[in-house]
Amino acid sequence: MKLVLFDLDGTLLWTDGAGRRAIHRALVDVLGTPGPIEGFRFDGRTDGEIVQRLAEGAGIPPTDELLARVLDRYVAFLREEIAKPTQRTTVYPGVRELLDALEPRADCVLGLLTGNVREGAALKLASGGLALERFRLGAFGSDSAHRPDLPAVAQRRAKEELGLDVSGHDIIIVGDTPADVTCGNGVGARSIGVATGSYSVAQLMEAGAYAAFLDLSNTQAVLGAVFGA
Repeated sequence: MKLVLFDLDGTLLWTDGAGRRAIHRALVDVLGTPGPIEGFRFDGRTDGEIVQRLAEGAGIPPTDELLARVLDRYVAFLREEIAKPTQRTTVYPGVRELLDALEPRADCVLGLLTGNVREGAALKLASGGLALERFRLGAFGSDSAHRPDLPAVAQRRAKEELGLDVSGHDIIIVGDTPADVTCGNGVGARSIGVATGSYSVAQLMEAGAYAAFLDLSNTQAVLGAVFGA
């Protein structure tokens, strides 16, 4: 049995900066400043880490209570950003076809492994016409601000919620950043890189990906990487 865990932003879809705008608004709303957000890279980070780093950059201690307030406002602002008539969400090539190929199989379970808080992930997926419920389990930025914690969260949920004892190379993480590639090292997971974000196939392979693709449009090739070992 394979546990196939997908990153969200840059891997499944792109919300045209809606998340960044919502974080900016939430930081200003709660802290009075967005911190050093210009040029700050969001990719590969959890929502909690992003807020933490930007608060620190503004000289404001990021307490748990403060982080919770900012992230609560972030979800509210993200809902507003996604509802704007000018908002466009792009689902990357091959994503729908790959999910359709994986979902009915008896030898794998679809899941999410994303730095988004759960509510934010649901909003972004819905904006692209993808349902959160397609993924039988998830590990989210709301579970931990430390991305390397998330694979073990997904592994535990597979056992607790689905009765599946999945470990090692039977856990596959699909993502667009070196952080996605390396975050599963602690549980022995394999990673498949996809260069629809800011990193090239070569960079993802150099980070340790088992396989990497320009995008997910070659369904059979991606399935071969998922089930090939």
